[in-house]
Amino acid sequence: MTNPLAAPMPTPLPELLPYHRMARVSARHRWWRSVLGTLFVAVAGVLAAVLLYGVCSALGAARGYPEAADGTVEFGPVSGTALDLLAIASALPVVLLAARWIGRRPAGTVSSVTGGLRWRWLGLCVLAALPVLAVTTGAVLLLPTDDGPPSRWAGWEVFGPALAMLVVLVPLQAAAEEYVFRGWLTQAVGAFLRSPWWALVPQAVLFAAAHGWGTPWGFADLVVFGVVAGWLTVRTGGLEAAIGLHAVNNLLAFGLSAAVVDGLKSDDTAADAPWQLVALSLAGIALYTAAVLRLARHRTPTRTVPAPAPVPPPLPFPVPVSGFPVPYIGHPEAPTLPLGAAPSAPPPGDAGRTGADVRA
Repeated sequence: MTNPLAAPMPTPLPELLPYHRMARVSARHRWWRSVLGTLFVAVAGVLAAVLLYGVCSALGAARGYPEAADGTVEFGPVSGTALDLLAIASALPVVLLAARWIGRRPAGTVSSVTGGLRWRWLGLCVLAALPVLAVTTGAVLLLPTDDGPPSRWAGWEVFGPALAMLVVLVPLQAAAEEYVFRGWLTQAVGAFLRSPWWALVPQAVLFAAAHGWGTPWGFADLVVFGVVAGWLTVRTGGLEAAIGLHAVNNLLAFGLSAAVVDGLKSDDTAADAPWQLVALSLAGIALYTAAVLRLARHRTPTRTVPAPAPVPPPLPFPVPVSGFPVPYIGHPEAPTLPLGAAPSAPPPGDAGRTGADVRA
């Protein structure tokens, strides 16, 4: 017999979910949703890019654009770069659809633990990245060049349109890569494993591999970039810090290429970087990380959210509005009636009377 004066047991607090566990924020989470969603992101992302290239190539051929040596349509350095950036950016809506349709959770949970992109925090991260990466990118100009011809200024008539295109499309391209690698892949692995490091390392390696196999220095630089960006994502509870670093870094790198003649025609990626460029890149990543952590100490972005309450199992018998259970058929307290018989109604005179009234 329980003591009515005993203190009630405290209700356990819900589990707090960090960013890499946000796939479990929905009460409808099942283990197979992360697996199926990853396949959807991979297949649909490739199909979206192929479709975009196909449509643009058909339009370019119809308008008389020349044919390149590999049989594709030659759009020129600025238009060709814009098409490449758009093809990567097309993965962004694919990730959001995967979270909503397959993950059965709000698409904004890929952006941050608050369910959306925190624009103020993103702006602060961009402001932190600009001076740091501007210094490290400018230091590239001081490095010794190869024995090839010196780079020449492209002129404002070339650089101006290219810069306008880059300002619009590079943030979309950088954000799409962050949503795929630091976003979806991190949360897909985090749905199974609690430690963030098991979720951060695979996406960083895949991120580096997606840029091609260049120099060992370049590949290592991309892996470090992916791990640090992923750690900042978990540490701050959202993709804003990673997007700020990636967008500013790519914008400065593309802008430097667009400033010289035929700079955008180069097929080199970050994976092809020599060790000198990698050293400058790692210095910029370290300084940016320190700046973001300092900002986070003063502003403290939300890092976790409560896990959803478990769905209670269905009751074995129906409960009416009055709150008293009605015995179901086969229950020991259920009345036994002959087959096809209906329960008899109480006499009219007994309606509304209590047991004591009847006995009296």
